[in-house]
Amino acid sequence: MPESETPYSATGTPGKSGAPLTARNIGKTYGDDDDASPVIGDISFSLKAGEIVSLVGPSGCGKTTLLNLMSGLVRPTRGDVLWHGKPLTDVPKGIGYMLQKDMLMSWRTALANVTLGLELTGMPRAEREKKAHAMLYKVGLGPFHDYYPTALSGGMRQRVALARTLVTGPDVILLDEPFAALDFQTKVVLESDMAKLVRSDGRSVLLITHDVEEAVSLSDRVIVLTHRPSRIKAIHDIRLQGDRSDMMAMRDAPGFAALVRKIWSELDVRMAET
Repeated sequence: MPESETPYSATGTPGKSGAPLTARNIGKTYGDDDDASPVIGDISFSLKAGEIVSLVGPSGCGKTTLLNLMSGLVRPTRGDVLWHGKPLTDVPKGIGYMLQKDMLMSWRTALANVTLGLELTGMPRAEREKKAHAMLYKVGLGPFHDYYPTALSGGMRQRVALARTLVTGPDVILLDEPFAALDFQTKVVLESDMAKLVRSDGRSVLLITHDVEEAVSLSDRVIVLTHRPSRIKAIHDIRLQGDRSDMMAMRDAPGFAALVRKIWSELDVRMAET
């Protein structure tokens, strides 16, 4: 069966119960007629409750566009994104989005940055600050609640951004290469901490990454995309043995290196892209 016709999904049936977020034959083209630029070809998959899924693909294949479609920020040209089985027409309250840049407000303390989303919902100050304090402690920044972003390291700033994303209690978290700019040591620690937090709460995560090792160590499934207009080339179920929230243990697990090599071979990376 051609790639464009392959009905890839987490559950086998797009929109099946238990999948908070589903792509059903979605495509995205920018421009019209002679100026048309197709970015997403035809993609179907589901993100199940409590599942971490990574999207990997060649540079420029449309991964961020796909994430924007899944969030409701951008409407597909064709097909549907389903939120708990219903067509998504806007950004739902149950989705959190974390970018590579932390986007912290320099004039607000760590605590005030974390409370921002709760503030926008109209939650009373005492209640939102209590929640924000608790979340900052969970990400290891309790003592730094009154620090401004300029006084924090890159890793600490991303922890604040993670706390800001989690504190609103989203069912689904969309991550657009949030750890790409960090050094390896900080990156692995943050990956492990994030995995512990989201897995303990049963949240679903859809992650974009260029780092195949990150994808394999973090995820329950890895979806490999083709060049644009992107389609799904392969899906890998990750069944590594050990503590799934320990990223170094996952990198040492039997089968890890073979999975990384297999997925890398499927990326079809071209010299002009590196």
